Amino acid sequence: MPLSARHSDVATSGSLRSTLRFLLGDELIEIARCDPTLTVLDWLRLEKRMTGTKEGCAEGDCGACTVLVGRLDRGELRYEAINACIRFLPTLDGCQLLTVEHLKDEAGDLHPVQRAMVECHGSQCGFCTPGFVMSLVALRLNEAAPSVARLEDALAGNLCRCTGYEPIIAAGRRMGEIAPRDADRLLRDREVVAGRLAALSDAETLALDGERGRFYAPATVEALAVLVADHPQATLVAGATDVGLWVTKQMKRLDTVIHPGRIEALRVITDAGDHLRFGAMASHVDVREALAPLSPQLDEMMRRFGGEQVRNAGTIGGNIANGSPIGDLPPALIALGATLVLARNGRAGLERRSIPLESFFLDYRKQDRRPGEFVEAVMVPKLAPEMPFHVSKVSKRFDEDISAVCGAFRLTLAGDGLIAEARLAYGGLAGIPKRAKAAEAALTGQVFDEAAVSAAIATLSQDFTPLDDMRASAAYRLKVAGNLLRRFLIETRAPGTGTRVAGLLAEAAHG
Repeated sequence: MPLSARHSDVATSGSLRSTLRFLLGDELIEIARCDPTLTVLDWLRLEKRMTGTKEGCAEGDCGACTVLVGRLDRGELRYEAINACIRFLPTLDGCQLLTVEHLKDEAGDLHPVQRAMVECHGSQCGFCTPGFVMSLVALRLNEAAPSVARLEDALAGNLCRCTGYEPIIAAGRRMGEIAPRDADRLLRDREVVAGRLAALSDAETLALDGERGRFYAPATVEALAVLVADHPQATLVAGATDVGLWVTKQMKRLDTVIHPGRIEALRVITDAGDHLRFGAMASHVDVREALAPLSPQLDEMMRRFGGEQVRNAGTIGGNIANGSPIGDLPPALIALGATLVLARNGRAGLERRSIPLESFFLDYRKQDRRPGEFVEAVMVPKLAPEMPFHVSKVSKRFDEDISAVCGAFRLTLAGDGLIAEARLAYGGLAGIPKRAKAAEAALTGQVFDEAAVSAAIATLSQDFTPLDDMRASAAYRLKVAGNLLRRFLIETRAPGTGTRVAGLLAEAAHG
């Protein structure tokens, strides 16, 4: 079927382009046909025979498949480490893709990161090594002098069964000594690459056909609204950090995919004075940076979202619209009193409505989203001095693991010290992220003390009937939920008391 006929239903979304375009290193790639869920990893290994990028877990956990994606961010070239195993190739439109094969210099010599890995014995079996190298290259490109803590954070999404990590951390510390950043070809060519990506940028909607479906990537919010209205059964894919697993683990077929990643307006974060406005496609890395001043605990919780590869790809809108009952961000945003902005195509153009975030979640994987609606933005109020806030995440593995329970709490204290309002939100206790209304009522009007907290904890079984599953038993979840509320009290009233594993380990190390 001719493209013009095949895609006539989206003519109102603007002009169409039927060719996927991106840079593979310095090479311009143009693809006229591509399945919507072909992963970057499979394309590299099976189509291009570039086997340096490895498949370990196929779910974005081990980091063996780490590659770099360069994209324009407000006109500047920005490099991000991502998991190639769950990233769909068509989402690279207008970007640059770098693999371990692109690191050698003009003379064929190793990149400084690779040399550091060799000199520090950072590789044994070598299977995971390309992924570690690419994560370290991303850090080198983005930060001039990363601390050891930043090295560890940047490598949290890469797993190794051999070296014990210390030699790899040593290589990260050594890479700056081997060659200065200004001698790095990737940094030296940054402006040239930015110019080439700018030339690929356009206002057209990418409409790509494949043997197993169609892929759309609009460039404007208006075009997105038309596509969502015209394709009610389509899957909206933001960072694919969850949807990617539908394909690689559940073997789902997604016939029509709509990707909002080319819409710059959806990446914008705005400080509006009393609140922050996040476009739905703002990445977790950028969201974390904006939210960190509100609460150090919120900053730490977002650091543990997943590996840096997941935080680079995942978005605030995708995290919310996905509707997972164990997503970490919705409980925190609900406790903060966030508002969701939903948009859709109407007779006179875009129609928008705003709702409290907690009312968006109706039941397991069911949201208050009308036909044609999508998440456009999230509005997050700032905290006032009389609003103590707390967020905690408990998981089996400290880093890069899904929560068993996440609790987020915000109080509003009156002038007499009594609690005027309590907002307590949990993830992992129900089929949706949900407020603990009975516990909130038990706290309201009380002094924030052990008696009030104990009374609130006693009511949690009225608000929640958790499930037993592989992550935790129902009894454990309720116990943890209560203890997280008690931790809030301790950290508010006795901040010198050690209540967190990371802090206690740091104290022990310096003791």
